[in-house]
Amino acid sequence: MLINAELLLQYHRCKRRPYLDIHGDFRETDGANDLLLKLQQDKILYQKTIVSQWNFYKPSYPQGDWNRAKAATLELMQQGVECIYHGVLLTQYSDVQWYPHELTDAENITDTDAENLSATSPISPCLRFQSASPISPNLERYTLLSRPDLLIKKPGQSCFGNWMYVPVNIELGKRPKLEYQTVAAFHTQVLAMVQQAEPETPWLILRGKQTRYPVDLMKAMPQMQRMLWELIQTLERQQAPEVFISRQKCNLCHWYSSCYAIAQSQKHLSLLPGVTPVRYTQLQALNITTLESLAKTSPTLLENLPGFDSEVACKIVIQAQAVLENRPLILPCQDKISTIEDDGTTNETMVVSGIYPKLNSLLLSPQQINYLSVNNSHPDISLTAPIEFYFDIEAQPDLNLDYLLGVLVVDRQTNTEQFYSFLAEKPEDEELIWQQFLDLVWQYPDAPIYHFCVYESDTVKRLGKLYRTPHAVVQPILNRFIDVYEKLTQSVALPVESYALKAIARWLGFEWRNPEASGAKCIYWYDQWLRTGDRTLLEKIQSYNEDDCRATRSVKDWLVNFFAD
Repeated sequence: MLINAELLLQYHRCKRRPYLDIHGDFRETDGANDLLLKLQQDKILYQKTIVSQWNFYKPSYPQGDWNRAKAATLELMQQGVECIYHGVLLTQYSDVQWYPHELTDAENITDTDAENLSATSPISPCLRFQSASPISPNLERYTLLSRPDLLIKKPGQSCFGNWMYVPVNIELGKRPKLEYQTVAAFHTQVLAMVQQAEPETPWLILRGKQTRYPVDLMKAMPQMQRMLWELIQTLERQQAPEVFISRQKCNLCHWYSSCYAIAQSQKHLSLLPGVTPVRYTQLQALNITTLESLAKTSPTLLENLPGFDSEVACKIVIQAQAVLENRPLILPCQDKISTIEDDGTTNETMVVSGIYPKLNSLLLSPQQINYLSVNNSHPDISLTAPIEFYFDIEAQPDLNLDYLLGVLVVDRQTNTEQFYSFLAEKPEDEELIWQQFLDLVWQYPDAPIYHFCVYESDTVKRLGKLYRTPHAVVQPILNRFIDVYEKLTQSVALPVESYALKAIARWLGFEWRNPEASGAKCIYWYDQWLRTGDRTLLEKIQSYNEDDCRATRSVKDWLVNFFAD
């Protein structure tokens, strides 16, 4: 069985994904994702731009014939060509043996340990051997397939002569993510076995300010070796690893719908806002694996665990109660919780029966939550204002462009609304729409500007700096900003799976006119608009942006009314 860098990369992101890719039923996968296709196309274009700087050779072989591909690559390496594009390297996993600590405790190796290993071992981290392998015989069937973006010739001794090769990988990211470094270490490991020499430092080519980044093998190699070992052990199992829904990582996966359906049927805790992989591991250790058990847990049992503190622990327990009871619950003020912890109040209203009355006072029923919160957690948010703005932005991250500034203006005096869509039909129009936005918001200098999450305020700061807008113009606008997301999440727990705008607004009954529209879709649509000039794509984006503004208003109005009742 072939293990390639893509499989290792996916395992780095999700321990379940590689198992499904090898053993799963592909009839259960989702269709092609437009944004993922765009990202793949962007990566190919970026790679071609970078590779064009070299006089490279590319091995020729029938598609999918990896043995022929290996032979063609080895021939180029033996010839000593300067640069090889998408060469193919193969080695048997059973030929690569490592010390047990590299398989089990790599995460705990410190920088000092790595330096000591380097100083005491004359053998590279890629080529350390031991006589007794921990690998089971049935694991010998695994072959490692490496296909680095570039192999660059360098002086040195290898089985080819007085030269060797160094792997270079080209990534779209702007920073050297750990997953990129893990893949680079994988390519380095296989290359070391093929050329029987430790390569010099592998490199990442990124899109940030520092385009070339050296990979520290003393840190990346043990991590990769441990992960590779775990991946193979996972593939040997009879069942897929436990499902865990992490929306930021899962949304682009073709197994998302299948995994999500399983998670829903199990009422899996990963669907509860605030339950991260680290926190879930801690909850599992306490045998807290259901909503019911979490809802009955005292936050004090959790607050000192990794990934928790007193505020997080309290919020997660109340979140479980809100979902279990299918109703919103007010969050207690953190300073009020601290007061309870400090003075040990034990009156009948506050005490929950249990072994530790003082500690268990933090296991709050909905009534006790309201007792704590009625005078303390009311969000600092205006009930109404004569004129209100609701602001939402659409952006194109790969172009570092904010191309649509949408503003819904609500005039409560005349009971009218008007939506303004400041759209940059081409990237160079960004400054124009920035000025149009400024002109509008300064027409009503006292109107609050509601938005959802920090992106809008961060963008105003960015645009002000980029276009040299005076501080006296930008800062008064920022002072009027009110983050509805922040106000809501600090004051109330909702029976939702996510605190994304769509999840909350849909829980309130709001619906987008285009059910398939999303921020990711808008990225794809704007890219296609720039390529094709199809104006229907812009109309879809503008409609979605307006609905986002109206959804923000619905959440803000609900929050105000909830605390007014």
